[in-house]
Amino acid sequence: MDGRQRFGHWCFMMRTIAFDQIRQSVASLCIAACHELPPDVLRALERAVERESNPRAAGILRQLIENARLGAQDRIPLCQDTGLTVVFVEQGAAVTMSPAGPGRATVIDAINEGVRAGYDAGYLRKSIVADPLQQRKNTATNTPAVIHLSLVPGDRLRLTVMAKGGGCENKSQFRMFRPTADRRQVIDWVASVVREAGADACPPFVVGVGIGGNFEHSCLLSKKALVRSLEEPHADPFYARMEQDLLAQVNALGVGPQGLGGDTTALGVLIETAPCHIASLPVAVNIECHSHRHQTAVL
Repeated sequence: MDGRQRFGHWCFMMRTIAFDQIRQSVASLCIAACHELPPDVLRALERAVERESNPRAAGILRQLIENARLGAQDRIPLCQDTGLTVVFVEQGAAVTMSPAGPGRATVIDAINEGVRAGYDAGYLRKSIVADPLQQRKNTATNTPAVIHLSLVPGDRLRLTVMAKGGGCENKSQFRMFRPTADRRQVIDWVASVVREAGADACPPFVVGVGIGGNFEHSCLLSKKALVRSLEEPHADPFYARMEQDLLAQVNALGVGPQGLGGDTTALGVLIETAPCHIASLPVAVNIECHSHRHQTAVL
């Protein structure tokens, strides 16, 4: 539905998206993310098998590929931990949403209702506790989701849903470097974070790295890096080369698939950057397991 809005002598078209359309899209994305390994991740596993020199590691990688095939074919979760739902939302400046009644008036409401519906319809494990330290009672809906909303030009709504497992998330780290730190120091620290993660985070990993911003922004950048395609290097040649060098150093650790040794400790390292204060150099690492589940829709 389109509606014309007038401010002064300016007149432009606003596009309205129904609450239920957003809810239904998010529900479908939750189910698909938990059942289907993205094509770029599957191709990375297939390439890893071809390069792997350790027979046991190659066998584990083949099992992961078979697990992905069965998940998509039989519509069953790739992993029993169907994750905390993280949603990246890019809302076009010319997009509005039609409310669905009192208390259901925002895009955030529509997304959380979609998560609730998707986890019910898909028979997905619900893993969210309402209070982090006291009772830790399960919300029984897998909500609230962690939602990152940004405004962009245009009249489209882009939704990216990630099912983020707890085991790999627990191994993520942040560090505030001195602004005099160099590329090598950052690479060595990121590799040490991966080494510490080890078998506990279910390798082979996808490693998201956020550099710049401030304390909270660098962590968000490291999470956002994970939804970029493994086949899409950083646009800046400096950071594209740094991604390659980091991947080589991480794989040289020999942790290997499931921590049992081998050439494939990570399938990819993805870096996102932002401007930062002259006195700071924040760096965050977000570890993702081999079951790297995310799906996108554009409305």
